[in-house]
Amino acid sequence: MHFSVVARILGVLLMLFSILANLPAIIVSVIYSDGEVQSFWQSMMITFAVGFALWLLTLRSRKEMRTRDGFLVVTLFWTVLSTFGALPFLFSLDVRLSITDAVFESFSGLTTTGATVMTGLEMLPNSILFYRAQLQWLGGMGIVALAVAVLPMLGIGGMQLYRAESPGPVKNDNLVPRLAETAKALWYIYLSLTAACTLAYWGAGMSLFDAICHSFTTVAIGGFSNYDASIGYFDSNTINLIAVFFMFIAGINFALHFTAWQRRSLIQYLQDPETKFYAGVLGGVALFTITVLYATQTYDIQNALVHGLFQTVSIATTTGYSTADFNSWPYALPYLLIYASIIGACAGSTGGGMKVIRILLIFKQGIREIKRLIHPNAIITVKLGRRMVPDNVIEAVWGFFAVYVMVYMGLLIVLLAMGMEVLTAFSAVGACLNNLGPGLEGVAANYADISDPAKWVLCLAMLLGRLEIFTLLVLFMPMFWRR
Repeated sequence: MHFSVVARILGVLLMLFSILANLPAIIVSVIYSDGEVQSFWQSMMITFAVGFALWLLTLRSRKEMRTRDGFLVVTLFWTVLSTFGALPFLFSLDVRLSITDAVFESFSGLTTTGATVMTGLEMLPNSILFYRAQLQWLGGMGIVALAVAVLPMLGIGGMQLYRAESPGPVKNDNLVPRLAETAKALWYIYLSLTAACTLAYWGAGMSLFDAICHSFTTVAIGGFSNYDASIGYFDSNTINLIAVFFMFIAGINFALHFTAWQRRSLIQYLQDPETKFYAGVLGGVALFTITVLYATQTYDIQNALVHGLFQTVSIATTTGYSTADFNSWPYALPYLLIYASIIGACAGSTGGGMKVIRILLIFKQGIREIKRLIHPNAIITVKLGRRMVPDNVIEAVWGFFAVYVMVYMGLLIVLLAMGMEVLTAFSAVGACLNNLGPGLEGVAANYADISDPAKWVLCLAMLLGRLEIFTLLVLFMPMFWRR
């Protein structure tokens, strides 16, 4: 383990984060004269100073980063940056959050979870609202870089598929130039989607400020809003449908966006098995939700279509926006949507959940096992499109699924032991582990009323979900630290 390399990289990340996260918020504070300049200035100076000290102390180190170093860097990226990201909430005289609440809000922002402890959002300074949205936007790009560039090389279950056909980095001599090219292209795509979303929201009636903030959290699949009523505040079907479109697009693998952009062809989306399965799941859940809402006379046909479609896409992609109180919807709809969030969005997207590719592979493997019962001696392969999936990838996916279930159960038991009500605990773990945000019952609106120890447990859940579980758990293996 090369700790000097890890410290140097972390120092650079902290210096970049101090400027990228705080300087735009300072500019917003000056524009709106909301009195928060000092809060962000102090945060920027402290974060930059710590980062600069780490970089300076390891400046002479010439060691190269190895795979094991990568695990630690990726984990510290979200842990340390989320901790320093809490500073503006602590320094602000208008927000007045405790240390626990400030860290929770920062973790939720940077991991794009969208679970909030803040209420009365309409009354908060614009710079604070902008900062919350920007945390999610920066975290969303970090997720794309993690999923497309880092996780395939670290061998996280199912992600190895992108070594073979993504145009991004692979283990060869051309890694650096290809990584730089891929990173640049991904930033162009991410920025372009954000700009297009901003213009669409603005044209649909949002103020420019609201359009920018909501485009940040839509493309990042984060779900933070400037209003307690979320997107429902605007009461606009046009805005709702714009959000649906961009949430759906942001939930698709960015490596696929890159391929389509590089080849100037939309046929890539139609040929991708994961994208087709993703669209099928969303379409099926939306159709069922709309039908139940109309059949039970919860809404008329128009509102059933709009709210059913919006909440399905918002929850299933793990964005977490709301136009209605889906917690009070009839029958099993709230549970169905929570389960849909467990599937989540596509791998390599800004969304959370287990990822569609893993669910698709588990489904195909299940079909294969059934066929083996009928023909025990047959050689039956699992394919994605025309590509055969290696058995080691299937094993990794099953391993991930098993660990996911055990982690979910472990976190649930911890929250229940703290006295949390069963449904609240179940949905809170699911919402944070899948980086969704809103849950059911006691956490349907916000997380302000749960205990501080429970918030720290849920911060861990957010981190586990964002890091695909294995990336964090591997650090607790004694084998990892041996030479």
